[in-house]
Amino acid sequence: MSRFYNDAIFWVEVDKIHPNPYQPRREFDELQLKSLADSIRQYGVLQALVVTRNEVEKEDGGIGVEYELIAGERRLRASKLAGLSQVPVLIRDGEETDLMKLELAIIENLQREDLNAVDRARAFDKLTKEFGLKHNEIGKKVGKSREYVSNTLRILMLPEHMLNAVVENKITEGHTRPLMMLVDRPEEQETLFKEIIFKRLNVREAESIARNIAVERARKLIDQELIDIEDQFKEKLGTRVRIEKREEGGRVTIDFFNKDDLRALLDRFDIGNLDTAAPEQVVEEAAPLTEEEKILAEDEPKKPDDDESLYSVSNFSI
Repeated sequence: MSRFYNDAIFWVEVDKIHPNPYQPRREFDELQLKSLADSIRQYGVLQALVVTRNEVEKEDGGIGVEYELIAGERRLRASKLAGLSQVPVLIRDGEETDLMKLELAIIENLQREDLNAVDRARAFDKLTKEFGLKHNEIGKKVGKSREYVSNTLRILMLPEHMLNAVVENKITEGHTRPLMMLVDRPEEQETLFKEIIFKRLNVREAESIARNIAVERARKLIDQELIDIEDQFKEKLGTRVRIEKREEGGRVTIDFFNKDDLRALLDRFDIGNLDTAAPEQVVEEAAPLTEEEKILAEDEPKKPDDDESLYSVSNFSI
């Protein structure tokens, strides 16, 4: 356990307290800060902040004192909003390393469950890259398993705009799992991300789609031509298209996000032109057959149906 000056609480001017440069938390909800500020105005700061004390030389040659925040940035911000000039603090005894500052800030936020998944992953990443800690070592310091640390870090494999969606609560941490299943298929990953946003898919629905994509892709590896056709559909229509081949014909499934998207697909198909009658063709009237030609025509064997009819679009359903 860390030691504190005389195990006592001191009152320090808020202007003398500088934020922790290793604070892993990036986002602070303004409404929650205002609510905490209202509570502080009424009841005061109920839990002391944790700081370190540093002596600095002034321009006139004198010695001044500054404090660096270790834990309690949310309380410090709310205290400033509430108009407090001083806040209660516990002063840690001794020099604190950068690693210790980061560890304490992470642990405090984890205990309070104040870190979102992305900030937590970035904090673990900093412990790994800047301080050389292994996943199991990080787990011991924050009271989590090695697997928890490893799975948390995997979130950083997602594109930046998806990470921002987690921070902004547009998608949940659970939604990152199916998205990471498609990390090697960026186009399908982006399509699933948009579906989660616009269709408001829950985690189970998103995971089901991700698994189906993986299964379908594995099954279609034996038919490269089918994959190429499917990719051409996707490129032209701008949405996910799945082709399911059967013994005769098959099924084409086209995804859309909303009614406007569906109408845009309809325009691309230009279905209205399908009902337009073909222009009349001038056909010369054939001369009547002789009796001998009629007999020969009746005896002539009939040709089998054209094989191309097997692949007619009528055998496919959308």
